[in-house]
Amino acid sequence: MEGDVFSGFSNGTQIDGKVLHTFQKSFVQVQDILDQNRLLINEINQNHESKIPNNLSRNVGLIKELNNNIRRVVDLYADLSTSYTRSMEVSSEGDSSAGTFKSDGKATSQKRIRSG
Repeated sequence: MEGDVFSGFSNGTQIDGKVLHTFQKSFVQVQDILDQNRLLINEINQNHESKIPNNLSRNVGLIKELNNNIRRVVDLYADLSTSYTRSMEVSSEGDSSAGTFKSDGKATSQKRIRSG
């Protein structure tokens, strides 16, 4: 929802809009690659079933492309994991001047209350 503060997955930690945008962008990239892989797998299966030598030879390149795509997905998930970990570390550092952001990019005015 527009203007809402995004909450973390399990502990209620707030995540700013920039971090969320990065996650969404990465997930879209992953989904695009997975969609492409589905098409590659279908073509590989059709070529295999045809048993036509040229089609079988073409499968070598298609399988290499499929493997490269899988590597890209693994790399994207690794980057997502690193980004998430960093965002959680930054949000838990206890910097009372660091605010959170709404989805419209404007900072909220929440501050931590320290006891003592």
